[in-house]
Amino acid sequence: MNTDGILEYRIGHLRDRLAREDAAELGLLVEAHGTRAVLRGRVADEEARRAVLHAAGEELAGLDWYADLTVCQARPPGPGETEEVVT
Repeated sequence: MNTDGILEYRIGHLRDRLAREDAAELGLLVEAHGTRAVLRGRVADEEARRAVLHAAGEELAGLDWYADLTVCQARPPGPGETEEVVT
């Protein structure tokens, strides 16, 4: 198996693992860019971010990879963010 094949194979394993572990429920893209694996997307909280990075570190060990993850925490509206309904 050539380098590209190994990268795609390992990316596939990472995708499967993330799907099983529900670490990326808000959407995560894992793809190859040249000889590097790239993870992009949103995770629910810092714990999910750590879980994704841990899984990537294990599944992509020895390969070049990069992660661009955004933590998107749902929070209640702050002052001035609520809309008053007039009936």
